[in-house]
Amino acid sequence: HLLIFTGALAEKEISSTNHLSTMAPSKKNKKNVESMNSRLKLVMKSGKAILGYKSGLKGLRTGKSKMVLIASNCPPLRKSEVEYLAMLAKVQVHHYSGDNTDLGTACGKMFNCSVVTIIDGGDSDILVKQD
Repeated sequence: HLLIFTGALAEKEISSTNHLSTMAPSKKNKKNVESMNSRLKLVMKSGKAILGYKSGLKGLRTGKSKMVLIASNCPPLRKSEVEYLAMLAKVQVHHYSGDNTDLGTACGKMFNCSVVTIIDGGDSDILVKQD
């Protein structure tokens, strides 16, 4: 009975993963994510950015920030606080489509990061208005 049960469970898991693969993100969305990742990588190499919530807020308050990226799974209260301070400082806000793990990885770090504040864009065109 145990083998039959695990077999049925395995079949259920396989069918659910097949269902998920059909709902892959559109090509345009994936291209936007990849272009944002490459821009972010260039900022980390040639420009200046602050990773983290507390130091990001400090950068917004002092007026050094040019742009703020917020991860998709950032807590709502924290997200609204960052958006509010960015609005007061007249700083562009970008809602990053990936979660905090993806955002940290895009910055070339081995840790999660839910808020990235860009101070100097460097050679990247990340600060140019996106459509």
